[in-house]
Amino acid sequence: MDYFIIVVTTVAGLYFHWWLYVRIKRWMDRDLALSLAGKDEQKRAFMLQQLANAQTQKIKRRDLPQWLAAAAAGYSDR
Repeated sequence: MDYFIIVVTTVAGLYFHWWLYVRIKRWMDRDLALSLAGKDEQKRAFMLQQLANAQTQKIKRRDLPQWLAAAAAGYSDR
């Protein structure tokens, strides 16, 4: 019974840490997209859409800042 408790609490702790890590990564990516948009509400919506596009296209996280910056620069061309 002791091993069961140890296994359950260890698995629960590992899951919680994984979940927290994923949430923080999402928040950081969202904050990056919104910071590139500034205060313009239409550009903020556009950048969130571009972030969703980047996730759909599976842009690597290390390439995401440059990809979003290019998308933000392309917004002014519209």
